[in-house]
Amino acid sequence: MGALPVVTVAASIIGATEASAAAANINPSAPRQTIRGFGAMAHAAWIGDLTAAQRDTAFGTGDGHLGFSVLRIPVGENQADWGRDLATAQRAVALGATVFASPWNPPAGMTETFTHGSQTNAKRLKYSSYAAYAQHLNDFTTYMRNNGVNLYAISVQNEPDYASTWTWWTAAEIVQFLRANAGSISTRVIAPESFQYVKSMSDPILNDATALANVDIIGAHLYGTSYSNFPYPLFQQKGAGKELWMTEVYYPNSTDSADAWPGALDVGEHMHHAMVDAGFQTYVWWYLRRSYGPMREDGQISKRGAVMAQFARFVRPGYVRIDATANPATNVYVSAYRSADTVVIVAVNKNTSSVSQQFTLAGTTASGSVANWVTDGSRNVAPQSALGMVNGSVTVTLPARSVTTLVTSVNGTITPSPSVSSSPAGGAGPRVAYTMSTWSSGFTATVSITNAGTSAIDGWTLSFTLPPGQSITSGWNATFSPASGQVNARNVDYNGTIAPGATVEIGFQATHTGNTAEPAAFTLNGVPCTVV
Repeated sequence: MGALPVVTVAASIIGATEASAAAANINPSAPRQTIRGFGAMAHAAWIGDLTAAQRDTAFGTGDGHLGFSVLRIPVGENQADWGRDLATAQRAVALGATVFASPWNPPAGMTETFTHGSQTNAKRLKYSSYAAYAQHLNDFTTYMRNNGVNLYAISVQNEPDYASTWTWWTAAEIVQFLRANAGSISTRVIAPESFQYVKSMSDPILNDATALANVDIIGAHLYGTSYSNFPYPLFQQKGAGKELWMTEVYYPNSTDSADAWPGALDVGEHMHHAMVDAGFQTYVWWYLRRSYGPMREDGQISKRGAVMAQFARFVRPGYVRIDATANPATNVYVSAYRSADTVVIVAVNKNTSSVSQQFTLAGTTASGSVANWVTDGSRNVAPQSALGMVNGSVTVTLPARSVTTLVTSVNGTITPSPSVSSSPAGGAGPRVAYTMSTWSSGFTATVSITNAGTSAIDGWTLSFTLPPGQSITSGWNATFSPASGQVNARNVDYNGTIAPGATVEIGFQATHTGNTAEPAAFTLNGVPCTVV
């Protein structure tokens, strides 16, 4: 993964008339990091659980939903508390989200007190309990798996460097645990989840080959971290094969209402820098439902949430960030993403005036429509009239103080949202290519759906039967239900139309009990597919 140069945040705001910006060049052939998703923390013990409706608002992908594809939950120190967040986690998985977990404390019997600066009752894990603690994390992973939630990863410790009311770890202790004990944990391992992206907490992991071999994700929080400290050259040098996640933040504060505007627009700029400058693969908010969070206490999406949804609903797991002109004009921030032929562009305009912005897709002369959505002072992820792309170029008016998301194709037309579901019409039937990547207890599957007919498919459901013992735990670019048996994969709002000759790619992660056979047949809107 490569990070673009640091963008300096300009202090000035241009005037109240529309300005023109230099063209923003988007290069679909220049991949950066793979996106795992956007999401938030749920912590029922501290702030109460989400309601059923709130879960759907958080993890659904349609209009009025946040489109979150990542859920973070706590690892309770007592097994009796492990079910507190289960219902929310189960629903998140059913809606295609990835779930991971972070502990604040080990079981009490595994800890001891010591003096940490002026804190005389500081808490740490006893060295003699390292193996037992690894088993504790593994037991939580097993509990969740047995209850239908296959954790994508589990953390060693939440904020080990900011632990006045929870458990402290030094960087050396984390390295020791990773070296000797983390290999026994049956899911991916995250460390160090430092409070302020403190590189002195993660550098020792990257510099220790044995510890690095037993960690899968370098995780960090971004509280108080300046944009100039977002890039991580050592990770770029030594982190090959590892993931880089931002696992907790609120920004810019927890005191302002999440509906304050234009303050909520700061979240969009922060997300931009996290994706572009830092190269993070996830962006996870602290507390999903809170006065300063993406969802208000009444369950409605806040302005901060709408800004997050401009990324989350359209940049789905498995998309890859691609090279783009990050700062084509003062206070305009651009990032771009690709999945197969689909390209998503997110543009944040913090100016007090609108900006005329041209976007040019390198390597294509395609023409067609460009779907787009806007959040500003009066609108929340509001669909706009389709724009026209000519010879790979489209010019957009970015409203004053707004976030705009564009969805288009390197090959031409993509339309905004599916309307009435229809069957393939004209010419040959649909084609499906199914590719698996398996390991001892699980697999990922990528499914390419091609419209071989002569008419567009407007709204689709792909149906197939998973072989016995296989169960879907998370998915991307489609909504999968149920998790096993006969599965229906339904389009999401940004890929509902498949033009003649066009291909849509979806995918999922699943567990298996030894049977890694592929589905025998597929139908699209009831029409049998040719499997290639």
